[in-house]
Amino acid sequence: MASDKPRTVAGQDRADPMPAGLSTVEAAARLTRDGPNLLPGATPKSAWAIVLGVLREPMFLMLLAAGGIYLLLGDKGEALFLLGFVFVVIGITLAQERKTQRALESLRDLSAPRALVIRDGREQRIAGRDVVVGDLLVLHEGDRIPADAQLVSGQVDVDESLLTGEAVPVSKLPDPVVHPAAATDKDHPAALFASTVVTKGVGQAVVVATGARTAVGGIGAALANTAEVDSGLQRASAKLIRNLTLIALALALSLVLLNWLWDGRTLLESLLSGIALAMAILPEEIPVILTVFLALGAWRLSKSKVLTRRVPAVEALGAITVLAVDKTGTLTQNRMQVAELITGEERFDAESAELPETFHTLVEFALLATPLDPFDPMEKAIQAFGHARLTGTEHVHDDRSPTRQYDLAPDILAMTRVFATTRPEEYTLATKGAPEAIADLCHLPAPERAAIASEVESMAARGLRVLGVARGTWQAPTEGEGAPWPASQHDFDFVFLGLIGLIDPPRPEVPAAIAECRAAGVRIVMMTGDHPATARAIAAQVGLSERAEVVTGPEIAGMDDATLRERLRSVDVCARLAPEHKLRLVRALQADGQVVAMTGDGVNDAPALKAADVGIAMGERGTDVAREAAALVLLDDSFASIVQAIRGGRRIFDNITKATRFVFAVHMPIIALALLPALLHWPVLLLPVHIVLLELLIDPACSIVFEAEPAAKDVMQRPPRPLTASPFTLNNIGFALLQGLGIAAVLLAGHALLQHYTDWPEADLRLAVFTALVLALFLLILANRDLRHAAAFNLRAENPWLARMFAAVTAMLAAVLLIPGLRDVMGFASVSLPPMIAALGLLLLCGLWLQGLRLAWGRRLV
Repeated sequence: MASDKPRTVAGQDRADPMPAGLSTVEAAARLTRDGPNLLPGATPKSAWAIVLGVLREPMFLMLLAAGGIYLLLGDKGEALFLLGFVFVVIGITLAQERKTQRALESLRDLSAPRALVIRDGREQRIAGRDVVVGDLLVLHEGDRIPADAQLVSGQVDVDESLLTGEAVPVSKLPDPVVHPAAATDKDHPAALFASTVVTKGVGQAVVVATGARTAVGGIGAALANTAEVDSGLQRASAKLIRNLTLIALALALSLVLLNWLWDGRTLLESLLSGIALAMAILPEEIPVILTVFLALGAWRLSKSKVLTRRVPAVEALGAITVLAVDKTGTLTQNRMQVAELITGEERFDAESAELPETFHTLVEFALLATPLDPFDPMEKAIQAFGHARLTGTEHVHDDRSPTRQYDLAPDILAMTRVFATTRPEEYTLATKGAPEAIADLCHLPAPERAAIASEVESMAARGLRVLGVARGTWQAPTEGEGAPWPASQHDFDFVFLGLIGLIDPPRPEVPAAIAECRAAGVRIVMMTGDHPATARAIAAQVGLSERAEVVTGPEIAGMDDATLRERLRSVDVCARLAPEHKLRLVRALQADGQVVAMTGDGVNDAPALKAADVGIAMGERGTDVAREAAALVLLDDSFASIVQAIRGGRRIFDNITKATRFVFAVHMPIIALALLPALLHWPVLLLPVHIVLLELLIDPACSIVFEAEPAAKDVMQRPPRPLTASPFTLNNIGFALLQGLGIAAVLLAGHALLQHYTDWPEADLRLAVFTALVLALFLLILANRDLRHAAAFNLRAENPWLARMFAAVTAMLAAVLLIPGLRDVMGFASVSLPPMIAALGLLLLCGLWLQGLRLAWGRRLV
């Protein structure tokens, strides 16, 4: 614990008692004074920046051009109507941008680093941005330090490669008197720096500088120029839009020349026709769809306790074929508890009420070999068990600190702690760790090692994690002062005391979630550092695999890449893994054509998390380094949340596909009605004002209605899509174009028949065709919601925005048909029954076309 000695911190005007840290009131005052603990970074788009972005859009420029031409022609009503829509378009764009921006900001707030501080005398987890000068930080292995600080108690090793480029961790020693110079003295032995990582140990530190005033603050200035990386779909759509823009401009110019030179129309009228055609062709909704769907999709995932740190990862979720998961904390509850003790021939079930005397020494030395403030869940379980069962006996020593400590290999939980005794130069040793490592330290003969291994196998087969415990003594040489300690713990004499079995029960929701993954064609592979028998037992309990074969880290190390890929096709459980094994396994699976998602929580998991197609870090028990390397963070560490993320990713991709199909389908009749009348010498059917009005309905249909579509009932009963799958495939776009061409044919044929067999004026013909087109737009929404059912069946109200969209379509149509000023601008006649009957008849024919096309082709797209 920290000393009770008062301390003075840089920037403070009073001394605070160290154990209590700051008070909440004082922390709030300092936050107001110094500002948030943030590095310089990118600022959100301002409203003016969004407006300027709109002004540069081709659709907006064409809108301005059409309004100007109407003014030149003397049609002030049409000009004002079009130019008025300029502000409507800007308003819609601002709303969409703000909605997307709020979603992304919410994700950034969730993904911001967290800090454990002591305030008001108790530990509190706060956002890194709220850390202030004078805060008392509690640091553990794997934490990213949120601000420049000085270590005042404990001992830690820190990776400072971000600042120094040196990969070797630096050991830090505590200094209980806080010095103002610690904020700038990089050589101070207690100095800690923001954004560096604790790789070992625990400690407490007082914050001496925050935000831009930290050592890394200057580096943070570079963040101002960073931006969100576009996803693969966004890049593909941008290329598609560029190509379609060139096609639209070429066709529009051809139509202008055709009308002007061949049809004899004036240049201004010809320009209006060309602008209308270009506006009809441009599917400018596609970038909106991808930006809004991915951002809001990530925000929706956060509601399911899945934080998306990199939005493009949402794309890959629906393509996952292999889910590589750690056992501890993902499949299990990560709440280790002592379940069984074995010493000699005796066995003790930890559920029994009283600990027999014969087991006291085993538990005592397991407790002595455990740090006073443990980080590992198994050590926490041993500490809790020891204090509960040994309290009141001579075997518990809460105040004993080791004089020396030896560690085994980092991938094996084992350490030897050396304690002074009352006798001069005599020391007691306590060690625990992997049973095979402890048996080796005790130099046991082969028969005893075999007996221990057999017992370990039996315990592991029941799902227990097993540790061996040993005690030892050492008599220091008396000759000369400063006699050397043994270089290795193998040089001590140990006595094997027994085995401790710990259990981490499976999470209750895991079996159902695994079954759902299996139904969705997603294979689960366990990657754990546990004993093979323990891993196999847990796999059987949760239904992960019925295959008994397990591959271990040492076996993997002896395989070449081809052999490893072949072996992984028939193995679902990988045990006794070191971090480098996990990275190699991920790459082997990817080389075999799999799309891999991987979970991890430790500093050493970061390379594998980054290499995976979708890295998933644990939010509760994971380290900051793992969270920063991952694309997703589980806020509740639940395996069921991973399954929800896969479900959400598939839903998002499905909805992007539906919206894309709708956009291409709805533009075809608009293009046809803008182009063919000019070629056939008919009166103009669609003017720029009509197209702008339709765009105001198409945009929200894409970005709101389709985005809110619920997941299909069979979304987790179908195999994963290929990672290269796209909504812009010829199959999907071809079907959409046929939908739109059929509607265009119906409307054009209807117009031709009405023109030939009736004496209706041009205003009545335009009224009937436009009304049918607007209603067909809504019909296309229904038809593309679910291709397995007819459009009428898709009226069911599972989507909350569907009724609102229908109300908006009805209200818009009623306004332009019934308000005289709007009706005149649109070039419509007064509403009468015959054009309305004709419009409904055309709508019915459109519905029959969509239903026939769905039966002939559409169901194959599902």
